[in-house]
Amino acid sequence: MPPSFQSILKKHQVSPSIMLLFKMDRASLLLLIGFCCFSLIFVGSLLVREEEEETVKGIPTTLSGPFTPVTVPLDHGFRGNAVDLPSDDPRLQRTTAKGFEPEQISISLSANYHSIWISWITGEFQIGDNIKPLDPDSVASVVQYGKVKSLDKHTQKAEGYSLIYNQLYPFEGLHNYTSGIIHHVKLTGLSPDTVYYYRCGDPSIGAMSDVFRFKTMPVSSSQNYPKIGIVGDLGLTYNTTSTVSHLIKNNPDLVLLVGDATYANLYLTDGTGSDCYSCPIHETHQPRWDYWGRYMQRLTSKVPIMAIEGNHEIEEQVNNTMFASYSARFAFPSEESGSKSTMYYSFNAGGIHFLMLGGYTAYDKSSDQYKWLQRDLAKVDRKVTPWLVGVWHPPWYNTYAAHYKEVECMRVALEELLYNAGVDIVFNGHVHAYERSNRVYNYALDPCGPVHITVGGGGNQEQMAVKHADEPGNCPKPSSTPDRFMGGFCAYNFTSGPAAGNFCWDRQPEYSAYRESSFGHGILEVKNETHALWSWHRNQDMYNVAGDQIYIVREPERCLVRAPPPPVMVWDE
Repeated sequence: MPPSFQSILKKHQVSPSIMLLFKMDRASLLLLIGFCCFSLIFVGSLLVREEEEETVKGIPTTLSGPFTPVTVPLDHGFRGNAVDLPSDDPRLQRTTAKGFEPEQISISLSANYHSIWISWITGEFQIGDNIKPLDPDSVASVVQYGKVKSLDKHTQKAEGYSLIYNQLYPFEGLHNYTSGIIHHVKLTGLSPDTVYYYRCGDPSIGAMSDVFRFKTMPVSSSQNYPKIGIVGDLGLTYNTTSTVSHLIKNNPDLVLLVGDATYANLYLTDGTGSDCYSCPIHETHQPRWDYWGRYMQRLTSKVPIMAIEGNHEIEEQVNNTMFASYSARFAFPSEESGSKSTMYYSFNAGGIHFLMLGGYTAYDKSSDQYKWLQRDLAKVDRKVTPWLVGVWHPPWYNTYAAHYKEVECMRVALEELLYNAGVDIVFNGHVHAYERSNRVYNYALDPCGPVHITVGGGGNQEQMAVKHADEPGNCPKPSSTPDRFMGGFCAYNFTSGPAAGNFCWDRQPEYSAYRESSFGHGILEVKNETHALWSWHRNQDMYNVAGDQIYIVREPERCLVRAPPPPVMVWDE
């Protein structure tokens, strides 16, 4: 009699759990097999999902970081043309008739979508020994606007204010300057995500501009985000024209200028030569601002531009006056955001709250800026604006020899406050190169720290930064690093990690993910409340080709926001 199937299994020492399968009825066995198949599919989907989170359409995400540091070799075949456009370049000339027709037209945002600023200049600037400032009240500041291009019917009107500024020097032989009349008009009650047409000027004297258009920001929510172009250290060179051309072709809804617009302070007051950094007073050639405004109108008359000051906007003059041109020419939502200064402010653009911070005004814990920042952060609702982005000129995490650890005092004063608030991304300029960090806090890799991105390669005439502080012979002396304008000394040797006891690393630091000496601009496209696509576009490539690209991913469940402490109240006696 042949042995039974069960006896054969027992003879070969088959596991009892396997033997149990053969004792089950058909229905139970099929149910067990189905459960096992479902489990395999479920676990497999989790593995695939985890892999997909590390890449989106083949683009890496910060979830797969920290990344091994990458330095792109310098492209010696492309250095661009970092030579300023001459003053007689046709693109820098006034295209309107002489008189009070508007020129240098630009748009900037208010604190929210329902209002926007329109700015322009009328009249001629004057430069020389005998200047006579124009009367700002002699020309009206009017904007006519509506949703129909003809502006003949259903046209609304808004009026604003005007001003002039002077750049004056106490030394004989230097040329003084007085601006044309600068106009700022705030439009209110606008619909979100809507195209408006406008013209500006003074209709009573027939001095009105052509009709331009702009699009308002979407309502602030976790579902609405504009496409944002980001550029720094632009200047007005042939490189600048390439940067601006590529930026326009990438069709942003908003542009951030992270400091250093015109580099007017690299000229003597007569417009010749190169400025003297050791002279008693730093000269400027203010007409470079007018040339810049004329060239940039092709972009700024249609797309809002939000600027923050850089060191080249300091522009000292008599009576210790500084930042006069920057503060006068741009419109800022300072009052709307509770700031008393043009040097720092905030605004919303869709589901993003931007903190525009000043690196060249007091930032210590007793300063007005610090107290304002505490109040501003306390108002942020991450359900309405999930993304929190910081913007200021000098970078904290910079591995180039240029400006290395220059603003350590600012980092020491503000980094903890911004980290606890859950800032997601920081954009800087100042260093004329591109660099993207891993998530970092206090020089240590931290999954909840922001990604710091330097975009100081807009095209200015000071050339690119190419030397790295971690390369032999390039590490600056600590005594050379303090910011010459703000003063203070906070830059010391590292106390932990591979560089402990040294002022510089001996290789690309682990907090630096990617660096490259190139001119270009960046595009930030927030997709939803957790994913944002960042792209760096180099001038030597086609405008739509990304030299560096990554998805920055927020993890709000992992990285909890801590409420900032209330600002210290000082009572007058």
